[in-house]
Amino acid sequence: MINKRLLIKNLLAHNDENSFYDKKRKIDIGYKEGKAKFLKHICALSNSNPKNNSYIVIGVQDEDNKIIGVDFFDDSKIQNLINAYLTHPPIVQYENIPFPHLPDDKVVGLVTIRPNNKITSLRKNIWKYYGGSVFFRDGSMSMPKVFDIELKDVNSKIVSAIENHAQNNIELTLDGVFDFMNKRRDYNPQYKVFKEYFVLCWSGSKKEVKDETFYSRVDIELVNEQVRLFYSALDEVAIRYNNDSFSILEYVRLGLQHSYKYYKLEKTTITFDDSANYSIEAELLFDPPQFDRKLLHHIYNTNNAILEKLEKHIELAPHEALDLENLAASYLICYLNGFDGALPKLEYAKPYLRNFGADIYQSYKETIRILRKVKYN
Repeated sequence: MINKRLLIKNLLAHNDENSFYDKKRKIDIGYKEGKAKFLKHICALSNSNPKNNSYIVIGVQDEDNKIIGVDFFDDSKIQNLINAYLTHPPIVQYENIPFPHLPDDKVVGLVTIRPNNKITSLRKNIWKYYGGSVFFRDGSMSMPKVFDIELKDVNSKIVSAIENHAQNNIELTLDGVFDFMNKRRDYNPQYKVFKEYFVLCWSGSKKEVKDETFYSRVDIELVNEQVRLFYSALDEVAIRYNNDSFSILEYVRLGLQHSYKYYKLEKTTITFDDSANYSIEAELLFDPPQFDRKLLHHIYNTNNAILEKLEKHIELAPHEALDLENLAASYLICYLNGFDGALPKLEYAKPYLRNFGADIYQSYKETIRILRKVKYN
């Protein structure tokens, strides 16, 4: 089993970006341009490595390889995006890798592209790239190639050596458990061994509601691979497990005018088998709450007025400052109730909300995460 934190260190130490490895400060697949560039790199790396894995490391400065991290990204439907836009799509896995020096809410993203020994191309137009385009790696660049296409295996030995040097061992596993237990000691840290092989650690602020146990500020890591499976600073989570599986039922808090309820968002189940393998399945359970249309019109117009004031640098009234705290979530509710204009307004609000403190911006990021899950599904 590969220790993904060690793998990232080996990739960064090996040499600069090349035909089997790319690094990014961040990616943004919420916008067409970011989505197109991400698909281009997936296509190029897949074609340049028909016999071995390729990798993209996200959250690293290009100039000096400094690890600065990115937000936790838990979109289990990213393969749907790959399948929709690429012909002969490779299997792609996005994992969140914690590093000890990063804040709790930051990780390094690791994209693994499995070999498929087929020519991968764009299925249809996206941004400035045309359907049918084929990309290959030319050094650290992903370049189009439209003639003399040939898949060549030139990296298998190098990639195999890097992966072999990243194999996990008992010392790394024990260090990972102790690190987790110490770092999360204020949030009821626990661990369980599955199938005498996998070590799962989790923590959260515990509370009891009507004989049910829920957790907030939840952190879950598969220590063998140094992979963070779940992280949330806001949501309520129910956890269940037996000797074969571990499941997370995530709730989101939504409402209007200080009246809120918790709604099921997604159930994630990690299943461990006897052959030292595991699988992760995510099921979206979200049923968008419906509200009175007249009330939503009022809230939508109020949000737009607040956004206009922010754009013009006009000071908000006290009641508007309170409404600002829920602006992202209320725009989401409007969008889920048929207000299509709420989505571009929400995207436009991002830089303004970032300037109003960590709590308001965190609410925006959680809202975008919910939206991304719903849209991809």
